[in-house]
Amino acid sequence: MLLAKVKGNIVSTQKNSNLVSHKLLIVQQIDLNGNYIGKKDIIALDLIDAGIGDTVLVVQEGSAIKQILGHRKAPVHTMIVAVVDQIEINNKILK
Repeated sequence: MLLAKVKGNIVSTQKNSNLVSHKLLIVQQIDLNGNYIGKKDIIALDLIDAGIGDTVLVVQEGSAIKQILGHRKAPVHTMIVAVVDQIEINNKILK
């Protein structure tokens, strides 16, 4: 799992038939303090209604995505699985 921040939306009029009702977002990995790591943007499938500026947990693993979707027909590598409300380490709240 990765910690990431949502940076934008992908709008597509043509999609794979297994993605038609799903939203695609652009995310970038962040550290625990909210700083971007690297310069690589990632396209992620969103099933939890995340929005721009949200901190999210992302999976990049076929098995987890297959379990969440219930099939392996969709061409998905990365999926948002949670919106992060708060990060706490050693009784210190980071977000």
